[in-house]
Amino acid sequence: MKYGFSDRVKYLKSSAVRDILKVINQGNIISFAGGLPEEDLFPVKAVDEAFHKAITTNKKALQYGETEGVPQLRELLADRMKQKGLHRSADNILITSGSQQAIDLFSRVMFNKGDVILTENPTYLAALQVFESYETKVVAVDSDDDGMVLADLEEKINQYKPKCIYVVPTYSNPTGKVWSLKRREKLLELANKYHVVIFEDDPYGELQFDESETPPSIASLDENGLVLYTSTFSKTVVPAVRIGWIVGPHQIIRIMAQAKQATDLHTNSIGQHALVHLLQDFDIDEHIQTIRKTYYERMLVMKRLLEKANIEGLEYIVPKGGMFFWVKLPEEMNTTALLEEAVKEGVAFVPGAPFYVSDPEQNTLRLNFTNSEPALIEEGMKRFVKVLESTYINK
Repeated sequence: MKYGFSDRVKYLKSSAVRDILKVINQGNIISFAGGLPEEDLFPVKAVDEAFHKAITTNKKALQYGETEGVPQLRELLADRMKQKGLHRSADNILITSGSQQAIDLFSRVMFNKGDVILTENPTYLAALQVFESYETKVVAVDSDDDGMVLADLEEKINQYKPKCIYVVPTYSNPTGKVWSLKRREKLLELANKYHVVIFEDDPYGELQFDESETPPSIASLDENGLVLYTSTFSKTVVPAVRIGWIVGPHQIIRIMAQAKQATDLHTNSIGQHALVHLLQDFDIDEHIQTIRKTYYERMLVMKRLLEKANIEGLEYIVPKGGMFFWVKLPEEMNTTALLEEAVKEGVAFVPGAPFYVSDPEQNTLRLNFTNSEPALIEEGMKRFVKVLESTYINK
């Protein structure tokens, strides 16, 4: 039967990361492909107790809830954000089904067909999927290790009159870079000058390796109501809870809440009430310290083995936090083709091309270091380096 899909369907794209995971999960492959936290670090006992309390002490946990989210959870989030210099009212917080839904709801209420979004190149793949599904025009801004290049940003603001600037400025996916304070401040200055909304996506901000280098969120520097800030518990508690949040100007958050009513009524009540108990009864900050320490040690293992690769022109960014290495190989190498050879050797990564808005660099790739124990990283990287060196020699 031929189905009459909407025109919008042609703008939907499958995730390259998800497609790779389907393939590699079928065999005995060491995967550096997914952006997965370490299961052994999940606070299983604390989560179990929190859900038990939620179900047995408050019947509201089993009932329909407010679209905006459980008020007590929003208050606790407002307090946590204050500790990071982000002073926002709980009334301006919307609880979402992961931060991915925050991106989608924002796009639904803000963008018309053809509206322009400026972002870095490369950037978060799933955000590009959302933007493209709403028929927007995503334009890449030049960037370096400190963030967006300001001259190019201002030029493109003038040229394209964007509706929004989307940024992942702290331990970004895929590059792992962190913007300098100056670039954050200058981005805000330009947004104020040209009246452009900034969407700050911060799923990895808690995963910093050096506490002496704590970058302030762009939202915490905002005094004019131009920044929306979203984050999630997926990287610090467990992904399966699927709870994130977004805070921003009241008018935008209110309209997003109305859009959420039409989507799923509200984020699951049990998970929200469980998080209230978890935040009250469990030392989540001590838990985050354990995650940071473990991920830092794993990052160093992967870094050491990358350093051993005998390939002239191999470059990578040493992450100061987050979950990823971004690797650039000699220009003549194509990582999409390289993946096929890597899978044959029992190791997988994500080619860099899908993360690009335009002009993809085919010689780039992303490696995840958080979901494998050091011994597995050792073995996986030996296989990976073997494939790199064999391919490089044969070029």
